[in-house]
Amino acid sequence: MVVVGGYGAVGATVAATLEGWFPGRVVVAGRDEARARLLGGVRANVADPDGFRRTLEELGDVAAVVLCVEPPDTGVARVCLERGVHLVDIGATRRLLDGVADLHDLAAGAGATAVLSVGVAPGLTNLLARRVHEAVGGAERIDLTVLLGAGERHGADAVRWTVEGLAGPAAEAPLRTTLPGHGRRTAHPFPFSDQHTLPRTLGVEQVTTRLCLDSKPLTSALFGLRAAARRPAVRRALTAAFSRIHLGGDGFAVRADARRGDLHAACAVTGREQSRMTALAAAYATRALLTGALPVGVHHIEQLPALADLPESLCAHGLTVWHRADKLGP
Repeated sequence: MVVVGGYGAVGATVAATLEGWFPGRVVVAGRDEARARLLGGVRANVADPDGFRRTLEELGDVAAVVLCVEPPDTGVARVCLERGVHLVDIGATRRLLDGVADLHDLAAGAGATAVLSVGVAPGLTNLLARRVHEAVGGAERIDLTVLLGAGERHGADAVRWTVEGLAGPAAEAPLRTTLPGHGRRTAHPFPFSDQHTLPRTLGVEQVTTRLCLDSKPLTSALFGLRAAARRPAVRRALTAAFSRIHLGGDGFAVRADARRGDLHAACAVTGREQSRMTALAAAYATRALLTGALPVGVHHIEQLPALADLPESLCAHGLTVWHRADKLGP
């Protein structure tokens, strides 16, 4: 199996975890050939689908590719799936996820499986959304709240994606909610892809995902700059600042609330090092692929019953699962 970006913030943990389960079967790949070679890997550029195809041909028997970097388009996904190579994609951009989802028939015809929305948000958000949706017998509305640690060092793609998300319009109002271990927080609408995916996969009319940071002052400052962030120069400055300055901790929390009439269900997860948890989620999804537990075609993580208990699997790595009975609070 090939882990693209296997020397990065997420990819290194993916590669190490899979190597522990499948010794000698993991190849690290990435655009920086020197870094990849240091780990016994190869060069692979996700912006060059033809070159990526040649890399797969040179490697020979590749069962799966884990994308830990975001490509500019769906070219690499198409290259993998048309060859019957399974794919796990930790990407979070709606446009790209929709494009890969459109390759479902291609993947199924080649006997390949692609797993999308893998990580914390999207990922754990999707899985928790399904739980609360089913708990109320079919939700009319789902609210997802994500708290991220401002002190964690994220990869360049993650920082850039977060800052770009500030430039989008806020269709919904902020929400006050209780997050285990973090108390009452104000979270702001943010363009996570899950809120666009879940209406299709779960049939829920309204889904909104909101974001806050573990630092209340930083949350206020960040979303206070929302209007200014529509200017490219401001986004560049924010990206540089968040890449250098790390104020806060590395804890994260995700909460899902479903409502149907008077019915309300809620659950949450908490943990540390969101990048590490994203990597572990990708590794578990890849292991499920390689053991034949997943159907062919392209699927978001909440569509795969074999991965429904992923939060419980991640408890062995420091994740805590909270249910309404645990007194989550309003």
